Amino acid sequence: MSPPGWPSELVPGGRYRVRAGRCCSSGDRFVSVSVAARVDVYASDTLDAVRSLPLLSRGGLDLTATVVGFIHWTGARTQVIHRSPLEMVAVTVRGDVPPVPLPGRTRMRSGGGPSRVRRRRGGKPAWYAPAAIAVDAVGAAGSVYTVFRLFGEAHAVWYATAVAVAWVLVRASHTRYAWRALGERGRVRPLLRDGMVLLGLLTMVRAATDEDSPSHLVPSALIMCLAVAATWQALTHRHLLARRRDGRGVRRALVIGETTALNGLVNRLSRRTDHEFVVVGVCPIGDGAPNLIAPVAARLAQRLPAHLSDDSEPVLAAVRGLEVDLVFVVSGPTMAAERLRRLSWAVHEDGCPLVIVPGLTEVVQRRVTVSTLAGLTTLHVNPPARGAAVLVKGALDRVGAAVLLVLFAPVFAVVAIAVRLDSPGAVLHRQIRVGHQGRHFTLAKFRTMVADAEQLKQELAKTNEHDGLMFKMRRDPRTTRVGRVLRRFSLDELPQLVNVLQGHMSLVGPRPPLPEEVAQYNEVELRRLGVKPGLTGLWQVSGRSDLSWDETVALDLHYVDNWSPVVDLSILSRTLRAVVEGNGAY
Repeated sequence: MSPPGWPSELVPGGRYRVRAGRCCSSGDRFVSVSVAARVDVYASDTLDAVRSLPLLSRGGLDLTATVVGFIHWTGARTQVIHRSPLEMVAVTVRGDVPPVPLPGRTRMRSGGGPSRVRRRRGGKPAWYAPAAIAVDAVGAAGSVYTVFRLFGEAHAVWYATAVAVAWVLVRASHTRYAWRALGERGRVRPLLRDGMVLLGLLTMVRAATDEDSPSHLVPSALIMCLAVAATWQALTHRHLLARRRDGRGVRRALVIGETTALNGLVNRLSRRTDHEFVVVGVCPIGDGAPNLIAPVAARLAQRLPAHLSDDSEPVLAAVRGLEVDLVFVVSGPTMAAERLRRLSWAVHEDGCPLVIVPGLTEVVQRRVTVSTLAGLTTLHVNPPARGAAVLVKGALDRVGAAVLLVLFAPVFAVVAIAVRLDSPGAVLHRQIRVGHQGRHFTLAKFRTMVADAEQLKQELAKTNEHDGLMFKMRRDPRTTRVGRVLRRFSLDELPQLVNVLQGHMSLVGPRPPLPEEVAQYNEVELRRLGVKPGLTGLWQVSGRSDLSWDETVALDLHYVDNWSPVVDLSILSRTLRAVVEGNGAY
């Protein structure tokens, strides 16, 4: 029998009407509503599995929700209801509700104390590993068999089988099938490294056995094999991200640290869905009150306690009570080396992993090296790409720009005629922009506005829809009919290929700013000029004008700090989709 206040008709998969009521906290943190009984709907920004719904703060809003899963929350039963692929809210049912069995967890009694949780390796489907092995084996065998049969080579089946086995063994030896790696964002460099190892092994076998097949067959098959592996990585990553956005495949985390640092980490984890963690509790150090909805599961003293149990007991109770899969420790002045060591003893006694967050942000993994120095664990942060990487980028820019100019020559002619016939004025619009290290250059693009657009800009200054230094309007009256089409498909940017060929710009980089914008930059924003501006970039493939100024700057700075030729190729591959979708293109 359901306890008082428990709406028994709420079940996973069911659809219900929910009416938002009075906001009972500042901002949009949570909103009281009723669903058949005493139920609260929380628009929370603290759970990865729960996406914020700002409109819930407006009374009388109706939405249809589907219960898709359960999450423990402050001792009550919490249900996640799903409104759209990007928006979720949590329904917490008040009252003494029987505990919810969580998939993949069993509890073991240890004497009379708190139960210990047997943890899952991760919230990923069990078929990821066998499917990855099967795809690699079939991809390698199919590629080799196809190439050898096309060239009429004998023993194609034998070669295909041998290469498939070797490819799976190479991938397995590099832990590509490890649970932590499956479904995560696949990087190109490890895949290429595996391919080079396989090629080296096959070359040695060929030399040792005096095998007389044409030397180009295996490299040709290897390219197909790498393409299959890369495609599978991309598909599984998309599948895993979709699961995490829907609140599935997530792991429960406890965060320990000083209040300010703790708030920053929890908020950062809640804003993004490209990771697997849900913060189910926090453990602040000291008396500060975290500005979070996440419950305070334990609290540690400001100073290092004399007894080990003063830290270990509350942390272990929180880990076991909340069935935590992983503990984050945020570094800070009160998190001394000895205290951190004691905490690691405590959580490792329960078999729970410990992750130390050093406060280093927006630095990709390939730039960080972990080493030991005088008994201390240190992080070495390498500088952004330079030297050979710069030469490779320059070569790719010029070769790519030359090829694209030839391919798009007919488009240039058609667009030029359309611009000329649509409105009076020059075909090309030229502007002074600021490039690498503050150097000025003349940028060319197809004219998309009326001839006196710059004069009209002053009159329209008050209607700017962008929150930063850039001037943007969704329905800019200065834009011509042809100009709207050109902007929708980014065809107005094509003449910038000449700027790339001249060396003023790159194919990939931050947006080229105007001199008057740069004059208002602060010291942080000036770092955007650390690389050449680009024809496309993270800003362009992430929403363009729909992004706020702060988001634009953050993306550009991330690129400046972490660019590489491989990153450039990835952004170029995403550009075509961004152009077709046209998000923020105005």
